[in-house]
Amino acid sequence: MNAPAPEVPAATLAAGPRPKPAITITVVGLPAPQGSKRHVGKGVMVESSKKVKPWRQDVKHAALDVTGALPDWTVLDGPLAVAMTFTFDRPKGHYRTGRNAHLLRDAAPSRPAGMPDLSKLARSTEDALTGVVWKDDARVVEYMRLGKWYAGTGTADVLAVPGCVIRVWPLTALVGCQWPDREAVTRR
Repeated sequence: MNAPAPEVPAATLAAGPRPKPAITITVVGLPAPQGSKRHVGKGVMVESSKKVKPWRQDVKHAALDVTGALPDWTVLDGPLAVAMTFTFDRPKGHYRTGRNAHLLRDAAPSRPAGMPDLSKLARSTEDALTGVVWKDDARVVEYMRLGKWYAGTGTADVLAVPGCVIRVWPLTALVGCQWPDREAVTRR
């Protein structure tokens, strides 16, 4: 006798079609966190990290490329949901040596669990998109997905090189999309 099929939650059945994001941006470059600022005198504050400015420029240019190709694009000004998938290269120490240098060590972690902080990566990326994708980063009210992965893992939105895939939805497009369906939305 066959076991009964697992029950599908009613929310999953009622969710309907999964909406496409309003915009998807792929950024190639080394993600950098929004760090602390330091005071240099006379009320002037500067970023502590020298990597933030190039990352913000990469994000802004990628966003401008995408929005420039959309004929009716207007900056989003309402509650938004965002997915950000950050990709990093694996350190050389994760690999074996000699003829097995292409293989991962057994103890190599599956995901980057160290620096940089994920929340600081999101902050620097949000700031770079202000005025290009959304009016203000305060419009982001929900994260559909926010994570760090190593390059080439085969996971949705994980790049083969360092960078980030950013997807943005107006929150109104997600009405009726219930958890866990929102996870599936980010794979679209």
